[in-house]
Amino acid sequence: MKKKYLAVLVASGALFFGACGGSDDDSSGTTEATSGGEGADGGCVVGVSWNNYQEERWAKWDEPAIKAAIEAAGGTYVSSDAKSSAETQASNLEQLITDGAQVLIVLAQDGVAIKPAVAAAIEQGVPVVAYDRLIEDPKAFYLTFDNKGVGKIEAEGIFSLVPKGKYVIVKGSSTDANADFLREGYEEVIGEAVKAGDITIVSETYTDNWDPATAQATMEQVLTAEGNAVDAVLAENDGMAGGVIAALEAQGLAGKVPVSGQDAEQAALNRVALGTQTLTVWKDARELGKAAGEAAMSLCANPDASAIEGAAPFTTPGGVEISSVFLQPQPITQDNLNLVLDAGWTDAETLCQGVTPGSVAACP
Repeated sequence: MKKKYLAVLVASGALFFGACGGSDDDSSGTTEATSGGEGADGGCVVGVSWNNYQEERWAKWDEPAIKAAIEAAGGTYVSSDAKSSAETQASNLEQLITDGAQVLIVLAQDGVAIKPAVAAAIEQGVPVVAYDRLIEDPKAFYLTFDNKGVGKIEAEGIFSLVPKGKYVIVKGSSTDANADFLREGYEEVIGEAVKAGDITIVSETYTDNWDPATAQATMEQVLTAEGNAVDAVLAENDGMAGGVIAALEAQGLAGKVPVSGQDAEQAALNRVALGTQTLTVWKDARELGKAAGEAAMSLCANPDASAIEGAAPFTTPGGVEISSVFLQPQPITQDNLNLVLDAGWTDAETLCQGVTPGSVAACP
């Protein structure tokens, strides 16, 4: 079946969903689900399964937004952490349901390995939101940013600076469909230049767990093999971009070789201000988390994912049609760093650490 990619623009606060009862319970932080099938006042219990809660983004941005949206609609938030283990995550879903979760939000460690547990949950009448990472179950609801669009933004930023030369592509985990969606976005931008021989991809590798240290080791190996003759790097996220830039820095190339990334992590924004990272792609996780919490409460009232406001059909790489909402990302370069400052995503002290005053408009 031909793949279809449908991006649905959803502005912050644009999704509205019905609530399921009421509760004032406070389940702050990442905790194992507590027992009891409903919240204290009979509200909907939403279980969130984190793949690895230790990553900066989830605790800082996503979880507070998810939790706030659930509680605002009268629900109760409970969660578990798989600590990067697909096997643990499958067990966590079972436990969350046993402990009373009526809806699940799942950030998949391995989108394929988790499918049986997700199918079992849905079979038991527990709807599932596939959060930010694809799970190819036709009855699940897929909520993410337009990851193919993220890839296009990254590639456009780098290609505008380096239309010819040697490229390195550092992809994320092979078990995460997002790595391939991003790569498809790259292809739309650089594909013709590669065919024409203007761009040579000297290295293209997946990176287990999107690990920065692995990305650094990969880049070190490439620099050795190419005698440092590398012109551009497409790194699929900011963590890996940090590893790549550490390898470049060791060879005196940081700031000379354009490098992409995504997630607008604090360290990456500082690197953009410093000029060692060319761009990052800002996916405001507060919007995504809010939308997920609201979607979960909607599913509690009506388990039909296609009934969620703004949902549209999306055909996955495996040919599965799934109801989805895609949010739109924002490129961040030195020229528009004020956007993340104005939104409170970062602060001037963090952003401008080590930056020569006046060298960047955001750091006067």
